Amino acid sequence: MDRADSAGGRERWLQRAERVSDAFGLVLVLVLVTYVLTSLLSNRGWSAVVLTLATSATSVVSLTSAHASARLVRAALWLSALTILLAAIAAISGAHTWLNLASAVQIGLLTVAMAAVLRRVVTTAEVGSRTILGALSVYTVLGILFTFLYGTIERIQDAPFFEGVPHPAGSDFLFFSYTTLTTTGYGNLVPGGQPGRMIAGLEMMIGQIFLVTLVAGLVSLWRPGEALRQRAEKRTSKSAPSQS
Repeated sequence: MDRADSAGGRERWLQRAERVSDAFGLVLVLVLVTYVLTSLLSNRGWSAVVLTLATSATSVVSLTSAHASARLVRAALWLSALTILLAAIAAISGAHTWLNLASAVQIGLLTVAMAAVLRRVVTTAEVGSRTILGALSVYTVLGILFTFLYGTIERIQDAPFFEGVPHPAGSDFLFFSYTTLTTTGYGNLVPGGQPGRMIAGLEMMIGQIFLVTLVAGLVSLWRPGEALRQRAEKRTSKSAPSQS
């Protein structure tokens, strides 16, 4: 009896660990926090350090939730610490070079983290709520990735990124990125030249392909009440022998 209880206890703990490891709900929350901070803060000075912290937390938690290897998670931690240090040096010195390096590393980290989440999503045997949350996290991060990329281009090139906007704010890049990703296209912010126009076109294509193929496909396969029904059947099958 004790062995059966201990085996059942281990099984329950394994199930809880599995739920924690697939914490794509937490990933989506961190992504939305990063979105809000990017909208409110400029990617300069000490505000950039705060954004780097939020982005680093999103990348590390995403890799952990996606069952990435321990070596990859440790590398992400070290690279996150490096980007925070570079952003702090840029805030102290005022040199954009350090911030550009930090942004480049952060873009790479987020890309790898979301690729791991996407891999976990497409290889999951059963489509559930966590799978949908993972796919939505990846889709939302696409807008943030392109936001950082546009901001980096604006700091590097001599001409303004947008036509008629000589000093765009961080919220301008975020707004432009999501209107481009969703192909809303209000037209109030337009890239002034290359490579901005080329990258904006690439974001349009990626956003539509991702939304129409992956997210729509997962939602069509999602059966919200299926997991509850299976749990109820398991409880019924376990209690049936004891009643007889």
